[in-house]
Amino acid sequence: MQSISVFEIIKIGIGPSSSHTMGPWNAAELFLALIRRTQPLENVKEIFVEFFGSLAKTGVGHGTDIAGILGLSGEDFKTIDTTKIDEKIEKIKLSKRLLLGGEKEIPFVYGKHLVLNMEKNLDFHPNGMIFKVIFEDGTEVAQDYYSVGGGFVATKEDNTLEQSCIRTLYPCHKAKDILYYCDKLGLDRMSDLVYINEESWRDRAETEAEALYIWKQIKECIYKGVNKEGVLPGGLNVKRRAAGLNQKLLGGRTYQNIDQWFEMIAGSETDFVSTTKWVSCFALAVNEENASFGRIITAPTNGASGVIPAVLMYAQSFTQFNTSDDIIRFLLVAGEIGTLFKKNATISAAAGGCQAEIGVSSAMAAAGLTEILGGNPEQVLMAAEIAMEHHLGLTCDPIKGLVQIPCIERNSMGAIKAITAANLALESDPKHARVSLDDVIKSMWDTAQNMNSKYKETSEGGLAISVNIAEC
Repeated sequence: MQSISVFEIIKIGIGPSSSHTMGPWNAAELFLALIRRTQPLENVKEIFVEFFGSLAKTGVGHGTDIAGILGLSGEDFKTIDTTKIDEKIEKIKLSKRLLLGGEKEIPFVYGKHLVLNMEKNLDFHPNGMIFKVIFEDGTEVAQDYYSVGGGFVATKEDNTLEQSCIRTLYPCHKAKDILYYCDKLGLDRMSDLVYINEESWRDRAETEAEALYIWKQIKECIYKGVNKEGVLPGGLNVKRRAAGLNQKLLGGRTYQNIDQWFEMIAGSETDFVSTTKWVSCFALAVNEENASFGRIITAPTNGASGVIPAVLMYAQSFTQFNTSDDIIRFLLVAGEIGTLFKKNATISAAAGGCQAEIGVSSAMAAAGLTEILGGNPEQVLMAAEIAMEHHLGLTCDPIKGLVQIPCIERNSMGAIKAITAANLALESDPKHARVSLDDVIKSMWDTAQNMNSKYKETSEGGLAISVNIAEC
């Protein structure tokens, strides 16, 4: 089994969905590279992309079509000006022309060159797509891709396109492997083991710099979210709540920049109720940004991108464990837990329901928080197990295919559960635990396989069909 860096699980992303936006965007970029290896882009006559299954059924609400178009245009979701996305897409639709890879202008008619096929699924994964190019000489090249969660893309031939073949010094593919190596190496902290293994990709200084860069992006995303009012796009008329909650909790106090705002929160007197409201505010802020094509941190997915930021912000604001070292260790451990779910189950709601997104992110956050609060490796894994155990069976039933209802509020719930799980683990003796993290990961995967497909990000069951859209 292949090793995965924690920074493949926690990384820069763009809303509203890692599997439905970032995955198709990455697939388009991969297909561009495939074209270039075949013939120059100037030889392209036409290009086609067809989305199947969950990608088609909730594609418009998740921006799948937009991602495919922008990916083929050569745009990078890590750097694109997100305020210009609507303008770019409108221009392509109206002109019926696409600048392929930023080099060759070709005809591109929405509905002909890009199709959402809601009647057919590809066998390999619910999030399937096929790209096809026709060259001027009449030759054709087609490739199937599958968005398998968290922005990862696979084909039937290669299920690890995003990963180089790296084997870490102490490979941890199961939770029991983490305990084995921590004991063998005499490590009291799980993060020390992760530090060692991350050296397979980069040195320690680079790992620390990347973690702190992610923390900077988290703070900026939350800050943007708590300073934006209005209604989220998509037609549900969901009002943004983070800004109002932020002002209410601050009691009308004002600030001029992100540093003043952060210091104001960290220096405020809080009780249990206000602290939980702040945690909810942080989670809402991130997912409201995600729902409006904002730049966020994928952790491990976009639909669940508010959980880890909310819990880490909680630790930085309301506990004494708020140093740069705490930030780094939190993210390293959280990311490592995410790799266990990625390798042994799924982080795709289309494959496993929302337990694969909110459940996994809550487990990751619980582990990270337990690590910096002083938990030993056994307690860290116990916290992750507790958090996931109480998300088992959580379905994915987004209304109108948008990452808004119930997705945004679920991030607040996942964050609170993570904090609770950490506190429970810290007050427990893992030797008496009857369920291991490996057990709960297996159970989650078994549940995912048995779950009806209408509860797996298809908007064909649950809230998606129970709520009258006309009332929204």
